Amino acid sequence: MNHKSIVIILVSIALCTGAFAQECVDCHKKVTPNIVSDWKLSLHSQNEVICSVCHGDDHKTSDDFAKVQIPTPETCADCHDERVEQFKAGKHAAAWAAMKAMPTAHWQPMALMEGMKGCGGCHKIGLKTEKEIKELKKNGAGFGIASCDACHTRHTFSVQEAKQPQACQTCHMGFDHPQWEMYSASKHGVRYLLKQNKTLPESVAAPTCQTCHMQEGNHKVRTGWGFLAVRLPMPKDKQWAADRATILQALGVLDPAGNPTARLDVVKAADVARLTQEDWQKERDKMLKTCNQCHSVNFAKAELEKGDQMIKEVDHLIAEAIRTVAGLYKDGILAKPENYAYPFPDLLTFHDAPTPIEQRLFVMFLKHRMRAFQGTFHANPDYALWYGWSEMQMDMTEIRALAEELRKNHKKS
Repeated sequence: MNHKSIVIILVSIALCTGAFAQECVDCHKKVTPNIVSDWKLSLHSQNEVICSVCHGDDHKTSDDFAKVQIPTPETCADCHDERVEQFKAGKHAAAWAAMKAMPTAHWQPMALMEGMKGCGGCHKIGLKTEKEIKELKKNGAGFGIASCDACHTRHTFSVQEAKQPQACQTCHMGFDHPQWEMYSASKHGVRYLLKQNKTLPESVAAPTCQTCHMQEGNHKVRTGWGFLAVRLPMPKDKQWAADRATILQALGVLDPAGNPTARLDVVKAADVARLTQEDWQKERDKMLKTCNQCHSVNFAKAELEKGDQMIKEVDHLIAEAIRTVAGLYKDGILAKPENYAYPFPDLLTFHDAPTPIEQRLFVMFLKHRMRAFQGTFHANPDYALWYGWSEMQMDMTEIRALAEELRKNHKKS
């Protein structure tokens, strides 16, 4: 085949492809006009990445819409393989598995989980098996499984949008991880918001979530302490080591004798904790390098160590609370739920904890403990004190009072 013939074939393919793409646009201008307008604004449109590249070419009429392909990370990897590889190695990729692994996840209304109107709305960013994807589609919840579009929202898929701290706001706010509230009210966040509204010039130093957690655009997104601020190896401080062991037992990661349980494998798979000193140090060094862009190394190191010390303090308080409830189980004053594998309160049962004292412990751990140490690391002293540490102190006072009342009532009976 000569050169002229090849050119003719390529031109013919391009014309056919262009015609097919125009058919999609013409139809969807009437059906979903804003999808079309968003796509036209995108770099995809500018680079002739047409609808069929992501959605296949089986869907051609209003009657065969079920044939349209819903993109997955593998779809994006065809062009963005490095970013997808980074994403798959990070904690966001484990978000779906982490949600499904929670011991009472299957008790929740489907709309909140697979229906994406609660936990699943954010945890959908995680990778899913083919079987899970088929089930989601079967139940009418098969949209939004691409993961990448959680931050690069469709159909603009804007890099600029994903670089803004507000891109993280939808998920990183609220009860157990109010990072948006902490960040946006911190001096870091205030300076960036002033930069966005042009009060401060574009060149001013103002870090975003991505500056600190996605250095150089790395989509791995990991932190030194992980989500729950528990890690291995155990600290040299004996009291802190004992407190952390108690927390790990209440998380179901260690059994009463201090041996690893099957749930440790879940923690490893979900990447919610650093399990070696080297792994933790690697993340700490990355953060110090980032802080050093604006601050001296000595200052940055001291500030991060304050966060470490705050974890030590909150661990001591929550460990006392856990031991208080565990003591009620041991003495037969409070019935240990049958679904708890060990004689410790299960912190991962969340709001499904059966009694007021266990509910208060859950709130103390997942709401107030998180705010105390996360507020410290996010340079928001008000959050760390009043929404974290102070609330934990009040939780502990209530737990002690409830435990005393339960013991008194038990004696009377």
